[in-house]
Amino acid sequence: MFLSVFDIFKISIGPSSSHTMGPMLAARRFIDLISSIDPPDAVALGCHLYGSLAYTGEGHGTIRAVLCGLMGMRPESYDPEAAEEALTQLDQSAAVSLPNGRLMALSRSSIVVEKGSRLPVHPNGMMFVLSDERGEVVVSETYYSIGGGFVVTEAEMALGPTMPASAEVPFPFGSAAEMLAMGDASGLSIAAMKRANEIAGGGADLDTRIMAIWAVMDRSIERGLCTDGILPGGLNVRRRAKGLNDKLQAQVGANDAPLHSAIDWLSAYAMAVNEENAAGGQVVTAPTNGAAGVIPAVVRYYLDLVPGASPAAVPDMLLTAAAIGGLIKTNASISGAEVGCQGEVGSASAMAAAALCAALGGTNAQIENAAEIALEHHLGMTCDPIRGLVQVPCIERNGMGAVKAVAAASLAGLGDGQHIVPLDAVIETMRQTGRDMDERYKETSLGGLSVSLPEC
Repeated sequence: MFLSVFDIFKISIGPSSSHTMGPMLAARRFIDLISSIDPPDAVALGCHLYGSLAYTGEGHGTIRAVLCGLMGMRPESYDPEAAEEALTQLDQSAAVSLPNGRLMALSRSSIVVEKGSRLPVHPNGMMFVLSDERGEVVVSETYYSIGGGFVVTEAEMALGPTMPASAEVPFPFGSAAEMLAMGDASGLSIAAMKRANEIAGGGADLDTRIMAIWAVMDRSIERGLCTDGILPGGLNVRRRAKGLNDKLQAQVGANDAPLHSAIDWLSAYAMAVNEENAAGGQVVTAPTNGAAGVIPAVVRYYLDLVPGASPAAVPDMLLTAAAIGGLIKTNASISGAEVGCQGEVGSASAMAAAALCAALGGTNAQIENAAEIALEHHLGMTCDPIRGLVQVPCIERNGMGAVKAVAAASLAGLGDGQHIVPLDAVIETMRQTGRDMDERYKETSLGGLSVSLPEC
């Protein structure tokens, strides 16, 4: 399956790619669907949320995202102030205008949270309905938010991974083993093979578009580093990235600055992004919102703290990361609701490790080894957000994922690329571990840290 770098890295809104971005996209898809059908007897819109979406939807802003999507909004152009005005107007009118001008009844009560019930295919399920005056369903569609902002219908889910004919690529690797073999045969780096695939898939102005994605990532770091206060949601989590940044800036140039201050910078960068995400700000799925801070932190670490670093390396870093992310998504999952946080922060750490190893001159074998080390040491990590908010332990966890990524890249770079456990085996292990993991530890806030602090 060809997954573009722009499938892996998408401009998003916080706090969750699965629970905020995905439902907004699904709602917009449903609006497009019913607008094309335009049944004359339909009068009301509704949505039922199931599984993980029902359990943690309130903390993740899922209901708000669904309403915004049904009003025609999209994540990439989302304006918080405009959304707030539209929601206020919706509360007053209890109706929404479709693209064809028809009015449909819609209110917050139209979004039904089905706690204790999940659809069979995936834990992030939602069913949109269009009803007539008697409440009879005229049109319905079921969507699944499968991680990283990817949304599929039930029919699309049943088809499984497919590659459109228009996306035939010169290096169609579906596993790390195939990726390494194709690299050996062609003499190309992972980034070069990924670049060739992107160009074959219609990727015009590739570096410019990738740098535009990096610019959004970098802006999220900068906003987080200069913003303080309390994050929304009622948990009263205080932003920490600005304080870290202020203290680290005060140490710059000091002779007695500890060597481990590099770790502190990594944490500050990663936490800055995820504090922005928790506040509902603009971030980039990398590969998800919950893990959005790891890769930007490692790229910024490379640019700021590695001697001889060049911004010209950023496109190849993100292409390498996307190649690894595509393998993980295709062969396992990047959804916390499906496999726990090993699929989110673990995947991001593996992608970041590969990217940094590539920028430091690593061979394909060393890059694959770096990804394997980082992912291996996230195996079994649960997704247990307190109060369903992407705050505790999520924000700090991104800092730790970034630290592991740098350590993995360095360790792999000191070796020759030979290692016992291949990346493919770790990806499969993650898939099996996620399958066996109790549902309470997969983004439901029913187990782990989320119930260990009842006073919260």
